[in-house]
Amino acid sequence: MLAVAQSYINSAPWLAISPGIAIFLAVLGFNLLGDGVRDGVGPSGLRKLSGC
Repeated sequence: MLAVAQSYINSAPWLAISPGIAIFLAVLGFNLLGDGVRDGVGPSGLRKLSGC
């Protein structure tokens, strides 16, 4: 989508901004999800969950 929008960037910048924001939000979401899983499943996360 970004490659197609590259030729229209001067006349219609939203064609590149919209997919760019969607990609940014998807990457941010996966990073936050990965951090949460790492914190919950890792060795220090297991101690947090068990209360020790």
